[in-house]
Amino acid sequence: MAAVVKKFFIASMFMWMTPLAILYAFNHNLLPGSTNLTPYSATLLSGFLAVISVNIVIAFYIYMAMREPSDKHEPDPKFLAEAKASVSQPTDKAEVSSESLKKKE
Repeated sequence: MAAVVKKFFIASMFMWMTPLAILYAFNHNLLPGSTNLTPYSATLLSGFLAVISVNIVIAFYIYMAMREPSDKHEPDPKFLAEAKASVSQPTDKAEVSSESLKKKE
């Protein structure tokens, strides 16, 4: 479980840092050729590249999640028992509340 949280944290950090670094680099003319662009073009290009970078990070995170072995993760037996019990419970409360609303009308 700790490995999953670690991967999620790293991917989240890259999703924040990469677009900000791209925007910073364009605003401070750190990338070669960015000084030749008009301010309008630099804004459009930096925004477009920032959005693309976030999508690349998301795709990489999905790829890493798909590579994890499925037999490695087993659900908690207590959680499964509680989930099955909650699904099999009758929903009489919902019917009673709807009947009481009909009576009030």
